[in-house]
Amino acid sequence: MRINLEKGPSGTSPLFAAIPHRQCARAGYNGQSASAADLRLLEGAATGGGGGVLMLTDRARMETVAEYVAEGNVAQLGDPHFVKELTTWIRFNTTEAERRGDGLFGPALGIPVIPRWLGKIIMRTVVSAHRQNDRDITNVRSSGGIAVFVSEANDKAHWIDVGRRYERFALQATALGLRNAFVNQPVEVPRLRQQFAGWLGLGRRRPDLIVRFGYGPDMPRSLRRPLSDIVVSEAVT
Repeated sequence: MRINLEKGPSGTSPLFAAIPHRQCARAGYNGQSASAADLRLLEGAATGGGGGVLMLTDRARMETVAEYVAEGNVAQLGDPHFVKELTTWIRFNTTEAERRGDGLFGPALGIPVIPRWLGKIIMRTVVSAHRQNDRDITNVRSSGGIAVFVSEANDKAHWIDVGRRYERFALQATALGLRNAFVNQPVEVPRLRQQFAGWLGLGRRRPDLIVRFGYGPDMPRSLRRPLSDIVVSEAVT
């Protein structure tokens, strides 16, 4: 892909300053709710031309989301192809993470640093829907709220738009001292996505992302390739 850039006015903002600190913190939070003012800022950051966001802070509704997450875990972790793909994406130790520069770093998921051969055995024999549900339900209950990103259509333009809206949301949350993490299982399983949309009363709109947020700790970070490995710049005169 070739992108042409031109100089423009420079400036700073709280969202720009949050970029180095943003992360998906896949941990338990402290259960504290965000203030009404902060919820409005989050909602505004996540709303754009292609759709909006539903901010769920009612505990009963959050519990229903947790039930959908658990049902999604049963479907996904019962699929050997899903588990195989997930395993290939986890970097179980620092050496592997530094060499690849991508994927999910095991400690960021709460997994101790271990050799890949041992990680593959654990993924086959230890990881289960029951264990994952215990963790995910606890994490949802510890959160201050859940944001469901909704799009008006299912096409490439709206896929890109929802990603941009999530990035703004995540940066706004970081600027407010809030953590966030995906709980996308209900929208990754097609039959659950339809049921989930019906429960939310979305009509023809589409739920694309589900993000829990709250106050919690920093987690170890997954490594990424340096920008110089990804972007090639050319001076245009």
